[in-house]
Amino acid sequence: MAEQQFKISKTFLLGFGFLGISMIWSLYNAYVPVFLKDTFNLPLTAVGGIMTIDNIFAIILLPFLGALSDRTNTPIGRRRPYILVGAPLAMFFFIMIPYMNQMQSLLLMMLVIILMNLSMSLYRSPVIALMPDITPSKYRSQANGIINLMGGVGALLAFFGSKPLYNMDKTYPFIAGGMVMLFACMMVVLFINEDKSLSLDNGNTDKVSFKKSFDELMDNLKDVIHGDKSLLFILLSILFWFIGFNSIETFFTLYAKYYLGIGETSGATILGYYSLIFMLTAIPSGIIGARIGRRKTIRIGLTVLMVCLLASLAGSFFISKDKTVLIYWSYAAAFMCAGFGWALVNVNSLPMVVDMTTAEKVGGYTGLYYFFSQAANIAAPPVAGFVLDLSTDGGKNSGGYISLLLFAVALFFIAFITMSKVRRGEAQDA
Repeated sequence: MAEQQFKISKTFLLGFGFLGISMIWSLYNAYVPVFLKDTFNLPLTAVGGIMTIDNIFAIILLPFLGALSDRTNTPIGRRRPYILVGAPLAMFFFIMIPYMNQMQSLLLMMLVIILMNLSMSLYRSPVIALMPDITPSKYRSQANGIINLMGGVGALLAFFGSKPLYNMDKTYPFIAGGMVMLFACMMVVLFINEDKSLSLDNGNTDKVSFKKSFDELMDNLKDVIHGDKSLLFILLSILFWFIGFNSIETFFTLYAKYYLGIGETSGATILGYYSLIFMLTAIPSGIIGARIGRRKTIRIGLTVLMVCLLASLAGSFFISKDKTVLIYWSYAAAFMCAGFGWALVNVNSLPMVVDMTTAEKVGGYTGLYYFFSQAANIAAPPVAGFVLDLSTDGGKNSGGYISLLLFAVALFFIAFITMSKVRRGEAQDA
């Protein structure tokens, strides 16, 4: 394989794919739970269950698609064909969500949610795999910082831009978000030329099946059983911190509406401030990971997350509920700091996973990373919803929403412990 060069401009172009993905998920997590609770009057456990149905499909598809893209050999590369098919379909089904909400049909709502997420799964793992494809190992934390910065831009567009659009018409953020996502993904297709030295020989006749992809997934997991188990422990860490993060992402707009009393759009903008700092610190977080080590950087990030969330909870006890402006800005400040902590964690985790394997299996290990993050996404909404239903007595006691942030802190602490067992995954010289 020809020696790879790290090109910042090329990495920024790849970041458009992350911008589109992040924008879609930010809008989805901000408003779909509110639709499900307010339009269909569902308990929070059921809201969480519906929000996670799509992730069940994703966890089945992602390992298969990661392995399949590793073996794909077309004139336009291994990854881009999946973007060309998946992105337009994802845009269409995403735009349909608020219309199904207006029709007040839970069956149709669930159908478009599932189809949207199936479409997103089709191209998400190949997009992620492009980063290690085009980036030398020793620059992957920095590259991941760049693409996460672009993902932060997508989240900012969603959180800050959606409030006026949502207030005009609830369909507008979905229409705008879908169109921006498609445009961003087409930028990747047009301007990212894949390294042809990574392509398979034309004579390769190996076939990929669901069974084979899961056999490879199990083989990848077996790699750590016979070693120092670093891969297993970082994947467990990923599982725990994504359960904590996804719980907040899924239910924070409801927390803001019913516990803080500031409304769901204000809750979305608080998440926007978090995303702003995440974006601004994504590249520095990659640099920090490269200089002091990824493992140490991730543990520092988890500590920052826990401190910020506990500080925001403490502030809730000292600020009168009628001082909504003060409540809003105290949470905005805490979530800004938390955004830096999440950048330290998130930017450095994928490079650790892919640097535990060879170039030929990068797609498979990328799928492995998303297998565990999607497993967290499956577990988080119904489990957190169940915790909230218990603590709020089925939504009757708004004070019980405080358990949301306590639950997240507990998961971040468990991830902090499991990260202490990780010994591999630092940047390689070659």
